[in-house]
Amino acid sequence: MSAEMIAACWTSAGNVRPDASPARSPIPIEERIDTVAAAGFAGMGIVAADLADIEATIGLQKLRTLVDRSGLTYVEIEMLEKWWIPRDEESNTYRTRDLLFRAADALGPTHIKIGSEEGPPRDLEPYTEALLELTREAASHGTRIAIEPMPFSIISTIPVGAELARATGHSDCGIIVDAWHVFRAGTTLDELRSSLTPDVVFGIELDDADDEIVGSLFEDTMNNRLLCGEGSFDLTGLVSVLRDIGYEGTWGIEILSTEFRETPLDRALARAIASARPFVDTVDVAD
Repeated sequence: MSAEMIAACWTSAGNVRPDASPARSPIPIEERIDTVAAAGFAGMGIVAADLADIEATIGLQKLRTLVDRSGLTYVEIEMLEKWWIPRDEESNTYRTRDLLFRAADALGPTHIKIGSEEGPPRDLEPYTEALLELTREAASHGTRIAIEPMPFSIISTIPVGAELARATGHSDCGIIVDAWHVFRAGTTLDELRSSLTPDVVFGIELDDADDEIVGSLFEDTMNNRLLCGEGSFDLTGLVSVLRDIGYEGTWGIEILSTEFRETPLDRALARAIASARPFVDTVDVAD
């Protein structure tokens, strides 16, 4: 059976890095949506900088019309960081938070993706109440909160992220399982299997990499991801674990690399989806 695939936001963003300021795609949103749909994806991700630009130009309701017209079924929106900082503190991220909730009202996304901040792992118990508050607010806007653990951040591994999501006690808080952050964090498939249940996994992102990290882990993350099957990650094992635990959702692809960013969008998306399909598509066997 052909799996439903999601083009994560950076997979269709063109020649822009996530750490750009602003991290806005140079490709018009109409073109992005149509090209994602034409490549065979069922949905796409859109980042906050693009949502802000869209809101200020064509408007979020027009964006919803474009998505509906394209035939795409799923939308993911991101990225909220430092979500625990109160609104009255100078370093708060409520401007992005409010934007994402306005976008959620218009788009009905499957989830809002959140991160944390760079730094060594720390005790996350003090963050639980703020995460619960954020999740309740998301639920009031008809969506969910999905934590993306990253090995260079304070929420550093998938097991840690899953534990934090469960600590809220709210079913609308879960995690994103990104192959890059699984394997670059050194998480084993056994550790993954023991830490996950289907209710806590809100999305998957597939990608690949060479054995060796080039430069810092952050730079490697930004510039050196490979198409699925071109590197050293055990994607077959990863997909098997996720299916074994009962995951039945969509499968995302997130490719971040200098080469991929410079590839024309239609070719880049076609290559990305073709690389992932052998890992996630299944074959029906007749009785």
